[in-house]
Amino acid sequence: MSFEQCQSVTSLMARFNKTWFIAGGWAIDLFIGKETREHEDLEIALFRKDQLNLKTYLTEWEFKKVIKGEFYNWENEFLELPIHEIHATNKLNGDTIEILLNETKDNEWKFRRDLRICSPLNSVWSYSETGIPYLNPEIVLLYKAKNTREKDHQDFHIIKDYLDNEKRYWLRNALEMHEPEHKWIQFLF
Repeated sequence: MSFEQCQSVTSLMARFNKTWFIAGGWAIDLFIGKETREHEDLEIALFRKDQLNLKTYLTEWEFKKVIKGEFYNWENEFLELPIHEIHATNKLNGDTIEILLNETKDNEWKFRRDLRICSPLNSVWSYSETGIPYLNPEIVLLYKAKNTREKDHQDFHIIKDYLDNEKRYWLRNALEMHEPEHKWIQFLF
């Protein structure tokens, strides 16, 4: 994969009139502006309230919801927590996208694993130099802090020195609240 796939998804979503953004490792690379490692998949995120709009928008796609690691057909029901992951397949060409639902309340983004952790809605995503929306890195890293894999550690160590003081402070506080023993905390002072 390359940024071309991120651009391809951006083209696919160009007329979707709700907020969405690239998530996961690709979001880290979009923030830095270069590809730092190989990526196995492409994830986009959107706000839970907009899920049915996405399904209506991607008419040629088949959707599966993920419940406890198992895939089930997603009909037209509104998905509530704990369901937060959807996989979509284009019935015409076989393209796939993983979709992650994000929580909001009023004008705040809420961390689904610990609703005490929040951020102003307008501070959750940014745009790359080429106009690709991405989930901001401090939020990506907070999601990666649970069951941290080697690629997650790699993403953290690549990005930590790019984070400004505000992002470092937010991530440190969020980790101290949610994963107080996490080894990344020591690098965020």
